[in-house]
Amino acid sequence: MTSTPAPIPTLQGLAEVADRYDLILCDVWGVLHDGQTAHGAAGEALIRFRDLPGARPRRVVLVSNAPRPGDGVGRILDRFGVPREAYDAILTSGDLTHDLIAARPGARIRHLGPERDLGIFQGLDLSLVPETEADLVVCTGLFDDRSETPDDYRPELERLAARGLTMICANPDLVVESGNRLIPCAGLLAAAYAEIGGPVVYAGKPHRPVYEAALAKGAALTGAAVDPARVLAIGDAIRTDIAGARGFGLASLLVARGIHAEELGVTAAHHRLGDVAEWLGRQAVHPDAVIERLVW
Repeated sequence: MTSTPAPIPTLQGLAEVADRYDLILCDVWGVLHDGQTAHGAAGEALIRFRDLPGARPRRVVLVSNAPRPGDGVGRILDRFGVPREAYDAILTSGDLTHDLIAARPGARIRHLGPERDLGIFQGLDLSLVPETEADLVVCTGLFDDRSETPDDYRPELERLAARGLTMICANPDLVVESGNRLIPCAGLLAAAYAEIGGPVVYAGKPHRPVYEAALAKGAALTGAAVDPARVLAIGDAIRTDIAGARGFGLASLLVARGIHAEELGVTAAHHRLGDVAEWLGRQAVHPDAVIERLVW
């Protein structure tokens, strides 16, 4: 006989479970802001978590698939109005990409992505070269994510794959929320490259190295090893945030009003989170709980 899966609870606020955790690994885009403005209540919830009394310090590490260094993400958060008091540290897929490139001094890189992501290469021993001269591909996104699709890149991807060049994907996200739009990310190009046989190394969620680095940051902040049983991962994407946490053995909280909002029926025309059991039942992995927005 097949057992019925336990129902996934819907939280009214983070306060319902906060006492169980010492460290939160919190996604950024879709949780703390929508690509244009901060979700004020989310920042307040993290501040309240960090201020919880008790013998153990509570810490928050923002874990983002942004293809830029963590300090650059911090400046963006400042501009959007996310308070610095809401978090202790930032770890990005851009940071991990930087480390991967540093391990290959003198690399000749074909960069796929917009100029705004060039900060990822700062201070490294490398050359940015045309496709025909490259020995490594670094993908931070589409050159124009408002008008292009992966199909626009297929001829070049096929040529690069034919040469066996490794692609470092600096943002494994497929899409991100920007206002009321979903914007394509580097993960789509990496998936297209892998589909035609190109080798891909992913820097970021849902892959294990980013969680190892995040827990190491947490340990440095508290001065002691972090018990994975007391870590909560918060995010809005099943494929990255929830799957990554599940694969690493961490508890997870899915924020419904993010990239899955329309699928979950929380569009502008439907302001309340309804029954999500059917939708969650169709997913390959499941969060430990769901919350409409990150609030205290």
